[in-house]
Amino acid sequence: MEVFDALFGRRSIRKFTSQPITKEEVQRMLSAAMAAPSAGNAQPWRFVVVTERALLDTLHTVNPYTAMAKQAPLAIVVCADVNAEKYKNYWVQDCSAAMQNLLLAVHAMGLGAVWTGVHPVQERVAGFSTMFALPENIVPLGIAIIGHPDQSLPPHNEYDATKVHYNQW
Repeated sequence: MEVFDALFGRRSIRKFTSQPITKEEVQRMLSAAMAAPSAGNAQPWRFVVVTERALLDTLHTVNPYTAMAKQAPLAIVVCADVNAEKYKNYWVQDCSAAMQNLLLAVHAMGLGAVWTGVHPVQERVAGFSTMFALPENIVPLGIAIIGHPDQSLPPHNEYDATKVHYNQW
C-alpha cells in the first residue's frame, strides 16, 4: 500500500465481523507500533493484547466509547511505562506515535480499527488499570479496537488551509 493511500484511506472502523485475527497478524501490528519514534529513543510503550471475549465484552463498562469491542476479536491497549521515560511526560507523544503506527499497520493489512481514548480521563485510567492489573508505573493511553471491517468508508482528505500559518501566526 502506498503511504498516501494508507494515510487518506485509514478510517475509524466501528463495525466488525467475527472473523479471528492470527497471532502472526498481531505480532506484525505490534512490530509496526514499536517502529514509532520516541523521545530519546526511550520506547516507553507497552501493550496489553486483549482477546478474551469476556474482557472485550466489558470494556464499555469503563469507557462507553469501546462498545464496538463486543463485535471485535481483538483490542490492544497502548500503555506507557513511565519509569522508562528519558524525558518526563513525553510518553504521551511517544505512545501516540506508536498508536498511529498501529492503526496504519492494521489498515495496510486490510483490517479495521478505531482508537478510543483512555488518558487523561482519570476514571478510565483507573478503571483499565484495575481491569488489566497494570502495575503502578504503567499508564494506559488508549485502546485500539481491531477486527475485520464490516463497513466500508471512503478515503478522506481533511486539508483545511485556514488552519495553516507560515512563519508566524
